[in-house]
Amino acid sequence: MPTYRDHAVVLRTHQLGEADRIITLLTRTNGKVRAVAKGVRKTSSKFGGRLEPFQHVDIQFAEGRGSLEVVTQVDAIHTSRLGEDYLRFTAAEVLVETADRLVTEERSPAVQQYRLLLGALRALEVGSRPAPLVVDSYLLRALAVAGYAVATDSCAGCGSADVHWFSPMGGGAVCAACRAPGSGVFDAADAAHLGALLSGDWDATAGTPLATAKRVDGMIVAYATWHLDHALRSLPFFER
Repeated sequence: MPTYRDHAVVLRTHQLGEADRIITLLTRTNGKVRAVAKGVRKTSSKFGGRLEPFQHVDIQFAEGRGSLEVVTQVDAIHTSRLGEDYLRFTAAEVLVETADRLVTEERSPAVQQYRLLLGALRALEVGSRPAPLVVDSYLLRALAVAGYAVATDSCAGCGSADVHWFSPMGGGAVCAACRAPGSGVFDAADAAHLGALLSGDWDATAGTPLATAKRVDGMIVAYATWHLDHALRSLPFFER
């Protein structure tokens, strides 16, 4: 049975039979891969806790039949400790669910999504930046890579610089003429914070008033919900 190795982040797992699990991973080279980890729920499993969500691993697959590969070997590259803190755990759940939803095609390279996810998980673990800012920045960047870049300083509809509204379904910042029902007020402070999150300008985000950060967070959640077709299941558990 042919085998191959890759680096991967574990996105999610679910039980299969009495002792196995199906593991969904985002890999560096092969994109999203689903694989069976046989016997992983047994106390004697050779995989241990290395196939839990958020773990960064060096993994070997055997090519299986149909859509599922078979895990044959796993080595930890970095052991995540995000599960030890509720806020960071729930933030990480938002990240991996988003990655799982955006990378729809299995075994197709998604290098940028892999790097974004890995970087955001590491940022959460280091804890030098507030978890809500890490999540908001990740959502914007991951959506942009997937083809849903948000407009911040010119109208998503006509390109006008005279923008005063934010429309999730309209692509972000919009002018009065392109404003759709349900659009929210969008001012210069909102635009600056949104742009800083998108570009990763952490110094700029640190000086944003709390009211502005909360308002922009709501815009980002609405934008992500619209482009992902429905709300992320993990978002209600993430204490912003």
